[in-house]
Amino acid sequence: MPPHVSKARARFLCDRCGAESAQWHGKCPSCGEWNALVEYRPETAGWTVRRAPAQAPVPLAEAGLSGQTRYTSGLPEFDRVLGGGLVPGALMLLSGDPGIGKSTLLLQVASSFSLANGSCLYVSGEESLHQIAMRGNRLQSLSPDLKVLAETDLGAIERQVESSSPSLLVVDSIQAMYSPEVDSLPGSVGQVRACGARLLRITKDLSLPTLVVGHVTKEGVLAGPRLLEHMVDSVLTLEGDRHSGYRVLRAIKNRFGATDEVGLFEMTEAGMAAVPDASAALLSQRRAGLPGSAVVATLEGSRPLLVEIQALVTKAAPYGSPRRSVTGVDYGRACLMLAVLEKQAGLSLASDDVYVNVPGGIRVAEPAADLGLALAIAGSFQERAIRSDTGCLGEVGLTGEIRSIPGLNRRLGELARRGFRRCLVPEQLDEPRPRDLELVCVRDLKGAFSAAFAR
Repeated sequence: MPPHVSKARARFLCDRCGAESAQWHGKCPSCGEWNALVEYRPETAGWTVRRAPAQAPVPLAEAGLSGQTRYTSGLPEFDRVLGGGLVPGALMLLSGDPGIGKSTLLLQVASSFSLANGSCLYVSGEESLHQIAMRGNRLQSLSPDLKVLAETDLGAIERQVESSSPSLLVVDSIQAMYSPEVDSLPGSVGQVRACGARLLRITKDLSLPTLVVGHVTKEGVLAGPRLLEHMVDSVLTLEGDRHSGYRVLRAIKNRFGATDEVGLFEMTEAGMAAVPDASAALLSQRRAGLPGSAVVATLEGSRPLLVEIQALVTKAAPYGSPRRSVTGVDYGRACLMLAVLEKQAGLSLASDDVYVNVPGGIRVAEPAADLGLALAIAGSFQERAIRSDTGCLGEVGLTGEIRSIPGLNRRLGELARRGFRRCLVPEQLDEPRPRDLELVCVRDLKGAFSAAFAR
């Protein structure tokens, strides 16, 4: 009688939360997402782990941080987002929309890093060596210690890493890599999961900082299993309008630093250039004294940025529903401001088209910009302009009150530095204020209107 041969049974993996299931469901039992379960075979998942020598536990107070060092990348804005530089043994994932500049930024990082810290290996599974060389010539990123490799086999990449011992590894992208042990196409859930685990092992075993590019879906979330985000040490996103020159780099996960710092770059012919004075750049084309425009100071990490919020209110067509178009501000927040303006300030906006925009490709997400958004909409509706030297700060509540905001002094200092002489603020008097800035405290929207539009 022939020996019994166990037949491999397929499993199903949720590409949103990483949960496994023995059978397919239309809705993931763990996270509730529809049509998120994909089939894979666990016996070919490629999970190879080297057993490290056993270590005894030590008291936390005696563990210390003396072994943690950081390497500068040569790009201060990039180091700022990471918390001071690249940490040995850190696996970092960079995501962003197609064409936003991920490969350009990492090639610049690899080149400048190799000039200061030694050899760097840049691996591309999406471009040929000729294409990488063309980009390197355009970016002037031709460091002699920067080695490039066009390869998709993760086993071959691992052998190159072990033989060349680079100081930094860049992989572009994980969706293009494949592990021979996994019987599925590159970019599938099983391949991304296995390649992520293998890169993590390489990174930790060799204490090698590794930067990996990840694609995003049409919804703007990271493609592949959600387990990949839990696996890496840092998740960076490169944001911005493709039709605008500015790019914002932010960390949404960082085990070695804060997640509230951002780096601001400008896409030029020579690659990503750091923006030394972001507020001046964002307000450089502002036309002051026009209705529908307000300047707010938003905090991105520890950095205050001055941005202009523009609004346009026009009569809607006699047929159909009024249109709401919002760019650079949270859509739900804009709709909330429209409801508050109609209910608490008496502005009849229900039958008008409303367009909101933040020029420069910057996205403002914090409630501290509520007052500027409300005044921009009201100014366009009433054809009244805010004084050109006036800024607006404050959160607007559902009853129309102006609420306090964090980091007020840093915001006011940036307004004063850029030449503003007046600012509308909530009644928040717990900190000293800049002397060269006139502060107008407002309690509600009606008071804000009187102060903002006064001649």
